[in-house]
Amino acid sequence: MQNTPSPANVRGASPGGRGPGVSHGRVLVVDDDPTVAEVAAGYLERAGYDVERAGDGLAALERFAALRPDLVVLDLMLPGMDGFEVCRRMRAQGPVPVVMLTARGDEDDRILGLETGADDYVTKPFSPRELVLRVEAVLRRGRRTDLSSPARLSGAGLCLEPLARRATRDGKDLALTLREFDLLVFFLSHPGQAFTREELMREVWGWDFGDLSTVTVHVRRLRGKVETDPARPALIRTVWGVGYRLDLPDDDVPGN
Repeated sequence: MQNTPSPANVRGASPGGRGPGVSHGRVLVVDDDPTVAEVAAGYLERAGYDVERAGDGLAALERFAALRPDLVVLDLMLPGMDGFEVCRRMRAQGPVPVVMLTARGDEDDRILGLETGADDYVTKPFSPRELVLRVEAVLRRGRRTDLSSPARLSGAGLCLEPLARRATRDGKDLALTLREFDLLVFFLSHPGQAFTREELMREVWGWDFGDLSTVTVHVRRLRGKVETDPARPALIRTVWGVGYRLDLPDDDVPGN
């Protein structure tokens, strides 16, 4: 493992509990460093989560299959089987939000982690309070039931049911991660409008700050699933100097 935080480097005071006996979900923490795993698990438990731990990739897959957690906190640098492969195998069993732990400065690892399907990441040495906030944000987006959302969004062969969190293209189910789904819902809700990466980070991720490459990677992954030719995107367009815009065929534009 690289840049393993010592207790002195794991920053932050206790976030405070939310009351005994109240569970906000089940989280699997996967890290081969006992100190990191203990600190992360402790803060998440005090924040109201039921937490299970695993120290390597094989143990993580076994615990995942048995527990079906609501979210996984996953270190990239694991012995035997790295976090990238663990994430791929978990996702093959079913959708699950993943927050990855990465070494500070390893941008390539962070990008690859996001491309593997991670919903968010926290860099080491990390603030336990930040980890709890990231976990809460990811789960909140996944569980949110916005009754003002339309029952159905469609265009260019895409059909989304936001309340059911179901997406299809030309009648075939799309395997979208939590963030990819939310991003596509946002784009289909605002066709023809250009948004900066900062605006997308705020509206889709719910953060006023963060690494904007997160947005770039998710747009690229989403294009790979909804575009006929991802190398020449016809739906999710890059607006140079601004950000991104969803263009629908004229027949699909509301009001036409």
